[in-house]
Amino acid sequence: MTVAQPDVSVVIGAYEAMPYLEECLASVEAQSIDPARVEVIAVDDGSADGTGECLEAFAARAPMPVTVIRQDNSGGPSGPRNVGLGKAAGRYVFFLDADDRLGTEALERMVAAADRNRTDVVLGRVEGVNRKPPQTMWDRSFDRTDVFSSNIKFTLSAQKLFRRDFLERHGMRFDESLWTGEDALFTMEAYLRADGVSVIADYTCYYLVGREDGKHVTKTGSYILRFDSARALMNLIAEHVPPGERRDALLVRPFLVTLLPQFGPKYLRNSEKARRHKFELAKPLIEEYWSEGIAARLRVEERLRLHLVAEQRPELLLPVIEFVRDEQEAANLLEHKGHHLYFAYPYFRDAEVGIPDWIYLAAPREARGFPGYREHSVGSVLKRAAKKARRVLATPSGTAPAV
Repeated sequence: MTVAQPDVSVVIGAYEAMPYLEECLASVEAQSIDPARVEVIAVDDGSADGTGECLEAFAARAPMPVTVIRQDNSGGPSGPRNVGLGKAAGRYVFFLDADDRLGTEALERMVAAADRNRTDVVLGRVEGVNRKPPQTMWDRSFDRTDVFSSNIKFTLSAQKLFRRDFLERHGMRFDESLWTGEDALFTMEAYLRADGVSVIADYTCYYLVGREDGKHVTKTGSYILRFDSARALMNLIAEHVPPGERRDALLVRPFLVTLLPQFGPKYLRNSEKARRHKFELAKPLIEEYWSEGIAARLRVEERLRLHLVAEQRPELLLPVIEFVRDEQEAANLLEHKGHHLYFAYPYFRDAEVGIPDWIYLAAPREARGFPGYREHSVGSVLKRAAKKARRVLATPSGTAPAV
């Protein structure tokens, strides 16, 4: 008798996942979708805490087919996910982390959304349990969107529904050479290649669990791995998107989420050697990809810190980080008939330091609601201000006409 193809393969990579795995598996067992429409591929990545035995017990009782693969530890989540993906037979595949859990209707809703909208990727709303997940993409549901028309670039974890033949057609697998950020690379590539992305914002499909024992992949690894991850994601974006505003909009993500935190409060705790090394690692990334278009999309203090990194001025960076860490409030200055709002973070209009004014110029989203502010688009203000700064530097007198 021919066995019908399952609608969705749930791939669970598990390493030292007890006792969180029990709730994870219970959430799979409780799914509202017909169990005949689901298969589970579970990969125990060399655990010694009973994870493998828990998976085998689940396979014996589960109402859907469960395949358990036990292997030596691979050192990261990419290996188990790739093994599971290679065994998957479903029309769709969903990557479930062993310490997280699904909402009861998650698989049913996501499969229905993909079928109804003929999209290649589906994002289900994520809620944190002792963790704070990304928030900005859950304002509304989308039947069909893309990475340029929404905030989905800020959720690059692997816990999405992917059309399997789409992944196979493009030969997509997780990069096993990366020890962190491998899911960001995979998911961004999927966004860029996908024929449509659906977003379910009105139902919590996924519960992202913060482990009390502190063992979580995203919390491990040295700062060097973070730079590796940023470089890989920047290179991927550049490979798929030509220079311009669309590329800048996507590059905001690795600059803001991966690179900038290396020059935040943790930088203050680094040794002098580590600080120098971070500047060295950032230099080629900044030189190749940093642009005014990216800068214009950041808040003033974010832009200022990355500007100082770009200019290789570590001696100026420390006071700025301390100012931000201490949550000091920057003085503000409204000029140009209310169209320009400046936030006077350290070194603002310090002639000896020479940081251009436009670095301190608030983008509309920062300035809205400020008494007397009259909004211009971010491009019409920040870009003109940046051009003026370049003209000032290029003229012998150091002056230029007003913006």
